[in-house]
Amino acid sequence: MTIAWQDWLVLSGSLAFIILYGIYISGRNITSAEDFIKNKGEVKWWTIGLSVMATQASAITFMSTPGQAFHDGMGFVQFYFGLPIAMVIICATFIPIFHNQKILTAYEYLENRFDKNTRVFTSLLFLIQRGLGAGITIYAPSIILSTILGWNLTALNIITGSLVVAYTVSGGTKAVAVTQKQQMAVIFVGMAAAFIVALNMLPTGVGFTDALSIAGMDGKMKLVDFSLDVESRYTFWSGITGGMFLALAYFGTDQSQVQRYISGNSIKESRLGLIFNGIFKVPMQFFILLCGIMVYVFFQFQQAPVFFNQPALEKARSGSYGTEIIQIENQYDSLFRIRKELLVNEQKRDVNRAEILSLNHQEKELRNEAKKVIKKSDPAQEENDKDYVFIYFILKYLPKGLVGLLLAVIFCAAMSSSSSELSALATCTTIDIYKRNYNKDAEDTHYLKFSRWMIVLWGAIAIGFANISSLFENLIQFVNIVGSLFYGTILGIFLAGFYWSKIKARHILPAAIVTEAFVIFIYFQDAVGYLWLNAIGCAGVLALAWLLTLLRKA
Repeated sequence: MTIAWQDWLVLSGSLAFIILYGIYISGRNITSAEDFIKNKGEVKWWTIGLSVMATQASAITFMSTPGQAFHDGMGFVQFYFGLPIAMVIICATFIPIFHNQKILTAYEYLENRFDKNTRVFTSLLFLIQRGLGAGITIYAPSIILSTILGWNLTALNIITGSLVVAYTVSGGTKAVAVTQKQQMAVIFVGMAAAFIVALNMLPTGVGFTDALSIAGMDGKMKLVDFSLDVESRYTFWSGITGGMFLALAYFGTDQSQVQRYISGNSIKESRLGLIFNGIFKVPMQFFILLCGIMVYVFFQFQQAPVFFNQPALEKARSGSYGTEIIQIENQYDSLFRIRKELLVNEQKRDVNRAEILSLNHQEKELRNEAKKVIKKSDPAQEENDKDYVFIYFILKYLPKGLVGLLLAVIFCAAMSSSSSELSALATCTTIDIYKRNYNKDAEDTHYLKFSRWMIVLWGAIAIGFANISSLFENLIQFVNIVGSLFYGTILGIFLAGFYWSKIKARHILPAAIVTEAFVIFIYFQDAVGYLWLNAIGCAGVLALAWLLTLLRKA
C-alpha cells in the first residue's frame, strides 16, 4: 500500500513539531540529576494525569485494542475494572510516603524500609520487565507498518527509537511530560476522527444504535462476564482482582509511572493527576474498543479479507497452497454477500437472526481454515492477524490526510510510552544500581551525564530487542503478560513495607525470590489466566514473609 503526499505531510509535520518543541522547551535550565529526573518537582496535576495516561497508552493500545474488539468484542474492557480502586489506594498510601521521603526512585524507599539487597533485587526485576517492554513498544508499530507498507523493519525500529532518545536525552522527565501532552492531543483527535469516519461509512439507514445491535448479535457487546472460570482471561472477577493488583503494581511501583507523579509540586497535585487517570482511563479504553466495534460493523457491509495481514495472504495465494486459499476466499465472499443482504434490511435482520449467526460462525471457521493454510504455506508466519485489523482499515478506507494523522497517532503513542520507559530505566540504573553500589560521592553533574548516557544505552538495548522480536498472539496481551510475571512480586514487597511492620529484610527477600520462581513456573504450566499471576505473586510474597517471621520466632 502507498501513502499519499498529504499523509506524509501530516505525519512528518506532527512528529517534527512534537519532537522539536520537546527539545526546545525542556532542554533549558537542567543543571542537576534531580532536575533531569523530577523536573524540579514543579509538574501540575493535569500534566501528571495526561503523562500517566500517555505512558500506559502505547502504540500497542491503538493498534491491538481495536483488533481485539473486532475479534473478541468489548469484554477486554474488564481488564481495567480494578484500575480506579488501585488509584484510590495509591493516592492514600503510596504518594504520601514517596513525597515525604523525597525519593528519586520508588526503590529507594525499599532500602529505607528493608535493606540495600531488597532495593537492588526489586530494581533488577523492574529493569528486566521494563527493558523487555521498551523493546516491544518500539517493535509494535514497526512490525505492523513494515508488513503492510513494505518498509524496512530494522530501519523503522532505529528511526522510532532514535527520535525518542533524542528528546529524552535533551530534557529528561520534563521532555517526556511536555511531549506527552502534545502526543495525547494528536491521539484523541485521531481516534475520534477514525470513529466518526467508520460510523459515517456505514450504509444509509444503519445508524449508531443499529451498529451496536448488529455487533450485539454476534456477542461483541458483552461487556461483563461474571463466570468463575480462572482460566478465562477476561472476566469481571479477574479484572476487579487481578487487574487491580496489576494496576497497583504498575502505577504504584513501576518507576516509569512513579517518576511521573513524584515530579508533582505537592501531594495534592500528584493525587489529582492519578485520580484524573482513574476517572478517564476506563472510558478511554472503552472508546478505543468501540472503534474496533465500528470497524467490525463496517466490514459487515464492506468485503473484509479472509486474513488482514495482506502480504502473508498474498504470499500464500501465490505459493503451492494457493488453490486452497482461493477456494476459501470464494466461500468467504459468498457468505459475505448472503449476510450483507440480510443485514441491510432491518426487518430481515430481526427475522433471520439465527441465519445471520450461523453465517458468522461459518465465516469464523473459514478464517481459521485460512490461518492453517497460511501456516502450512509458511511455518514461520504468525497465524494471528488481530494487530493488522485497524491499520488495514486506516490505510484502505480513510481519506487522504486522515491516514497520516492516524499513522501519527501510532508513532506518538509509541514515542510517549517509550520515552517514559527509557527515562525510568536510566533513572533506576543511575540511582539504584550505579550511585548506590559503585560511585556514591561523585558530583551531581556526573550523575546527570551518566543518566543521559543510560538513556542512550537503554535506547540501544530496546532497539536491539525490537529487531529480534517476533509477533506474539496479540501484542497488548504480550505486554500485559510480561508485566504480570513480575509485578505481583514487586507489589508484595511494597505492601509488606507499607502495612506490615513485623516483616523485616531477612523475611522479605527470600520470600520474594521463591515467589517469583513460583509465578514463572505457574505461567509456563498455563494453569491460570495471566491476570491472576499478579494476585498470586503479591499474596505469595506476603504469605511466605509472614511464615518466615513465625519460623524466626519459633
